[in-house]
Amino acid sequence: MGTWRLVFAAVCAVAVAGIYAAQPLLPLVGADLGVARAHLGWVVAAGQVGYLVGLVVLVPLGDVVDRRVLLVGHLGMTAVGALVVASAARAWVLFGGLVVVGLFAVVVQTAVAYAASLSAPGERGRTLGVVTSGVVIGILGARVVAGAVAGVWGWRGVYVVLAVLLVALAAVVWRVLPPDPRVGRDGYRRVLVSLGGLFGERLFVSRGLIAFFLFASFGALWGGLALPLAGAPWWLSPAQIGLFGVAGLAGAVGAARSGRWADGGLAGAVTGGGLVVLVVSWWAIGQVSLWWLVVGVVVLDFAVQVVHVSNQHLLTAAHPERTSSVVGGYMVFYSLGSALGAAATTAAFDATGWVGSNALGAGFAVCGLVVWVWARRVAL
Repeated sequence: MGTWRLVFAAVCAVAVAGIYAAQPLLPLVGADLGVARAHLGWVVAAGQVGYLVGLVVLVPLGDVVDRRVLLVGHLGMTAVGALVVASAARAWVLFGGLVVVGLFAVVVQTAVAYAASLSAPGERGRTLGVVTSGVVIGILGARVVAGAVAGVWGWRGVYVVLAVLLVALAAVVWRVLPPDPRVGRDGYRRVLVSLGGLFGERLFVSRGLIAFFLFASFGALWGGLALPLAGAPWWLSPAQIGLFGVAGLAGAVGAARSGRWADGGLAGAVTGGGLVVLVVSWWAIGQVSLWWLVVGVVVLDFAVQVVHVSNQHLLTAAHPERTSSVVGGYMVFYSLGSALGAAATTAAFDATGWVGSNALGAGFAVCGLVVWVWARRVAL
């Protein structure tokens, strides 16, 4: 495995961790800054809002300027946002810092697109499998590390550690990765127009809608999981809650081979199978048992990774000349879905408890499966 693949995976893991590190910390953040329980979902959603803006405004730059320069600059600005969060004395400063973290964390999509463009066509799925595994490791591993760090240095210490890692990684990127050989192919305005045109393509829209519901379901689980676990009957600490990320990591790592399946021409079928597995995972999550919850988390994260890799493989293969734009546009759906899931699940939990959050997540999963069936029927 090339060193450059591992560097790209590390960029994805550390950058995306800034958006999701808050999830096991929600009770601590709410108590410290006076954020009501029903509104805690916005602590996670704020990062997704910034991410959405960055996908439209910043990611297309990858088809215009040297992506190595973008990686270094965006990692540095993500570190600045993390320091703002760490020093926040009021909720609005916290939300502002999280928006900045999310805005520049789109370095993840620049990294994915750059890695795809450096790969030979027959190895693109493998590369995407490795690099996007970094994304999922960052999303889920952030919970484990954040819970452990918060137990020692408090929730603010989590963001100080994150800032240090981001700066160190920026230096590694500059030293290890090659300059982008595809600089200046199109003007920025032309790239933006081209991005808008993708929303008229059936493949792009169907895969985008699947991603929307996929990550809304994902967000419905992880965006509010800390609330029931921190209360009766379990009363788990942030460090213990963070350990659920290990279960998620097991599922995500288990799906690493999905890139090879996509290389073998099975991306469409794998997507459908993954969505069925996602729906089934919510049955396990809905059982009133920590053991069943662990099983459900493993299965859910396996399904999410499989579908996500398959989606990106199909889209980058269809648009090899503009991977940054197509990945950025696709991830708009991801960001909207993640924000919806995170914001809605805490409101649902506040109103109806864990049953309501489960019904919400399962409903999103079913919607994703319906879109896949519809897209298959239209294509026939």
